[in-house]
Amino acid sequence: MGAVIRYGPAGWSYKDWEGIVYPKPSPRGFDPLAYVARYFDALEIDSTFYRPAAPKVAQAWIRRVAHNPRFRFTAKLVRRFTHEREAAFTRDEVKEARAGLEVLQGAGRLGAVLMQFPWSFRRNDENRAWLKDLVDAFEGLPLVLEVRHASWDVPEVYEGLAERGVGIANIDQPLFHDSIRPGARATSPVGYVRVHGRNYHDWFRKDAGRDARYDYLYTAEQLAPWAARIRELASSGAMEELYVVTNNHFRGKAPANALMLQAIVEGRPVEAPPPLVEAYPDVLAGLAYPSEETDLHGHPATHQ
Repeated sequence: MGAVIRYGPAGWSYKDWEGIVYPKPSPRGFDPLAYVARYFDALEIDSTFYRPAAPKVAQAWIRRVAHNPRFRFTAKLVRRFTHEREAAFTRDEVKEARAGLEVLQGAGRLGAVLMQFPWSFRRNDENRAWLKDLVDAFEGLPLVLEVRHASWDVPEVYEGLAERGVGIANIDQPLFHDSIRPGARATSPVGYVRVHGRNYHDWFRKDAGRDARYDYLYTAEQLAPWAARIRELASSGAMEELYVVTNNHFRGKAPANALMLQAIVEGRPVEAPPPLVEAYPDVLAGLAYPSEETDLHGHPATHQ
């Protein structure tokens, strides 16, 4: 298609994935990250939203996915830069946030750094200035911008991102009055599609927890328009790599939908964790099949 497409979920450390994505009980020495990297070529790191990744942690991540040379991490930028904007960020904060990301980049394992802003981040002079300072501070990293408010959906924004070499995240989210709509836009060599689910009831509910907000399972029919957008983006000639990330993580729905998107785009069934096929037989029917037995790290098992 032109661009290399890498599919994967957001995060991997979820207790509710046990018995749905991961075997339960987990064998001693089982490595969930290595297991995910058997089935996917990308994974969005969620923990970096809450705290920067230390270089030694990034090095450990690299070792754990060594069996998949195609694998790339994408990483959410620390919320200090996107959600905690009461005071200007400092050079030390930038240095700390960049440290682990640069280790991944140096190893050729960093696909994108996601600057994920909330719906409340609207296009105005103050926020445009903040975004410019942020892009300046993290220049040299493969930056991708996610905005959720429709005020950003104007040509000058996309033109400005293209000038700076910053990608744009094409997102699926519950649509309210001022929500940015789905699209197929490319502003840099790194493309991004991010699927959040459509849980209208809990998306803006203040007392809804993280799990409730992202508790949604797409059907193949609902994913079909996104598969068309992925094909359009990948074949446009505007990018070199395209990351397709599913963020509806609750109870393994993100891995299920990521595999479904890959199967629909490629027009063939794909290999899946056996517990996942058992957990979601209806939506995965004809799109995914259970893999062979794996060892403790998610590699194909070998028997002497």
